[in-house]
Amino acid sequence: MTTQKPISEQQMSQMQIKSKNSGVISNYNESPLLRDDKDDEISRSALAVFRAKEEEIEKRKTEVRDKVHAHLGRAEEATKRLAEIREELEALTDPMRKEVSMVRKRIDTVNRELKPLGLSCQKKEREYKEALEAFNDKSKEKAQLVSKLMELVGESEKLRMKKLEELSRNIEALP
Repeated sequence: MTTQKPISEQQMSQMQIKSKNSGVISNYNESPLLRDDKDDEISRSALAVFRAKEEEIEKRKTEVRDKVHAHLGRAEEATKRLAEIREELEALTDPMRKEVSMVRKRIDTVNRELKPLGLSCQKKEREYKEALEAFNDKSKEKAQLVSKLMELVGESEKLRMKKLEELSRNIEALP
């Protein structure tokens, strides 16, 4: 569908000048009636040329508009595809970020709890070593005392046995 644009005043005056000039040239050879027919014919051909050019311009304008719409359609499709891809990427990274963040926070919490426990463990290890040393010292002392006691008990038994033998001899020696 082509739309005809109204002829501008400038275009009309140019066509009139052309027709007058052609009329002046042919004025010498032709009659006024022939001139009017010729002027009408020139006007019609000029108008036909003008309309043909207008139709050509409209046709090109429509083609360019169609190409622009096609490009816009492809651009919109590409934009939609990119938006979908962006959403998929965000969906992929979001859970991982949250999980990583939670794990890191938990590691930090455990690390803070671990420091005092480590210090407490070191303190208790020192206390254990000191207690073990004291225990070993006391065990050695006890062993020494037990061996001393065994010696003393052994000597005491020997002495008592001697005394008993003496007393027994003394009793036998009695009439």
